[in-house]
Amino acid sequence: MTETKKSLGQHWLHDETALLAVADAAEVGPDDTVLEVGPGLGTLTNVLVQRAHKVVAVEFDTDLARDLSSRVLADNLEVIHQDILAFDLSKLPRDYKVAANIPYYLTSKLVRLLLESPKPPAMTALLVQKEVAERMAAQPGALSILGISVQFYCEATLREMVPAKLFTPPPEVDSQIIQLVRRSHPLFTDVTPQQYFRIVRAGFSEKRKKLRSSLSGGLHLSKEAADAWLATAQISPEARAQELSLEDWHRLVTAFDRISPDL
Repeated sequence: MTETKKSLGQHWLHDETALLAVADAAEVGPDDTVLEVGPGLGTLTNVLVQRAHKVVAVEFDTDLARDLSSRVLADNLEVIHQDILAFDLSKLPRDYKVAANIPYYLTSKLVRLLLESPKPPAMTALLVQKEVAERMAAQPGALSILGISVQFYCEATLREMVPAKLFTPPPEVDSQIIQLVRRSHPLFTDVTPQQYFRIVRAGFSEKRKKLRSSLSGGLHLSKEAADAWLATAQISPEARAQELSLEDWHRLVTAFDRISPDL
């Protein structure tokens, strides 16, 4: 068996039930082009090529990329040796899907790439650390910038949990499949992502503090101006960033210009 490279966070998954669950979460069908990120030994690739019209497998590891075509014998497989963060998603057809078992260090950067791309996937199924999957699908009270970002663009659903013991070598924590379905229409039509996330980032700039303090500090406002803004948005100044829903953040964004265009 090919040895793993610790620097790349490689953990091989051979469990057929778990591999099928990833493909199921991506809802791969015979008309689909699927982008697989980090195919590794090709265990998931083998499942995907049997279901998809085409699989584009992007692998950073030189040895694994070279050997994948001999491990997975399929006419509908294209192997690309490249860093996924440098891959041009615009090359893929409209409504492509993503399926991947990805290392922890890559998760946030990959999710951001997929969310913010001018040509995003219609459906994504990622096998990630259980805690990270839970953060993506979190509800108000436990929301983070990651969770807000994911849910701004997608409907997030937690799928099957995959115990650490099913990987070789076993990681320190369990993993879980997260399904991300791209919203067919923007969640909010009257604000841009730039406007929205400017306020969200300010709110989380000092997340242990109450919103009054974090917003005033993050946007260089007086406490009085922050209080007036929160009151206009009908949000308690005693609240903390993780407690707000996506709709609460939207009210804050739209109230920001109303309270004072000069702020």
